[in-house]
Amino acid sequence: MRKITRAVLAACSFVLSANALAFSFSEEEQNEAAAEKARQARAAAGGPKISQACRDSLAGKKVMVVMGARQPNGYAADQSRFGPHFNSIDRRLKAYGVKTFTQEEIRSHIAQGEVEAYFRNDLDAALAASNKMGAQLVLRGAISSRSAINPVLHIPEVYVSINFALLSAGGETISEAGASSESYSGTDTYGMAATLVEEQAGGVVSRLISGYCRQFGAAGRKTGGN
Repeated sequence: MRKITRAVLAACSFVLSANALAFSFSEEEQNEAAAEKARQARAAAGGPKISQACRDSLAGKKVMVVMGARQPNGYAADQSRFGPHFNSIDRRLKAYGVKTFTQEEIRSHIAQGEVEAYFRNDLDAALAASNKMGAQLVLRGAISSRSAINPVLHIPEVYVSINFALLSAGGETISEAGASSESYSGTDTYGMAATLVEEQAGGVVSRLISGYCRQFGAAGRKTGGN
């Protein structure tokens, strides 16, 4: 009789444990679903909260996104190599109501040397390129990297950082934001930078837009200056 009682108790305990585990999984799934729903709601609302005045001043503004990677002799800025990076930034920018240009549009309107002007800080050439595109703002991303051998695992690692800047049509800096990684194993700098941009693009664009809002009022004019 005692053996039967123990068996019954053990069975009940197993059932209760299974139910508790199922409840735990169900609760976790509900939390994840709620978090995803909140994320989608924020995206639908047009990105992180900014003042209505700043949102109005941004609405319809034309923004050109250009990317480049630092090389020993300057920057490699062939935009065809930065498709994933461009898409990550472009998607976040549009949440603020701005208009952007596709990479194909950029390549068809301005030459490679004109794109590079934004990385050389050649303000005259940058303004000429912006005028050709009809761009009112430019978001520039400059990738830097360094390689090292992991002292413990003895494998190559790449440390990637990206400096983003929101520029005026003439190439003058309005706001800046950075993204960086501790390290990535491997040697594919462009691929690693694409992963980094996708992971941190939301925060980067938010900081750049917040910097714009601090400098410009509802009419899009610079505050606190002439």
